[in-house]
Amino acid sequence: MSDPAATIRAALDDGGLTYEETEPGSFFVTLPGTHKLATHCWLVVGAHALLVEAFVVRKPDENHEEFQRFLLKRNSRMYAVAFSADAAGDVYLVGRLPLGGISAAEVDRILGCVLQYADESFDTLLEIGFASSIRREWAWRQKRGESTANLQAFARFAKPED
Repeated sequence: MSDPAATIRAALDDGGLTYEETEPGSFFVTLPGTHKLATHCWLVVGAHALLVEAFVVRKPDENHEEFQRFLLKRNSRMYAVAFSADAAGDVYLVGRLPLGGISAAEVDRILGCVLQYADESFDTLLEIGFASSIRREWAWRQKRGESTANLQAFARFAKPED
């Protein structure tokens, strides 16, 4: 079997990705997104498997059942990783893959999936789990005359009716 850490390192370099190898075989990768501006992903080479873990969003403030239902439905259509929650209720993408299947193409595929799943789901997760907070933030900014530009994705439900 080839060296999985060397394979990952080469794939990250070839992909032009920003990463830090915090210790041999542990890679902290920054994936630039569109909706979620950046997704930070750990790739950790273990004795038998590669751990993939990326933070997506903190524990929702509201609509917990709908939030969890959305995540479970998404899980059924995903490759290599699944949504998971930690003890605090924060949401991550997590997966474990056998080291024998690690290639440059597979590293690219896995990171592409992590980015796609985190980025595509982000606005919906915020709308379901944080709508009240977003509305309050919108109103507070408007009252103070501050920009709502980075909240425009939520204008359909956050912007007060004129």
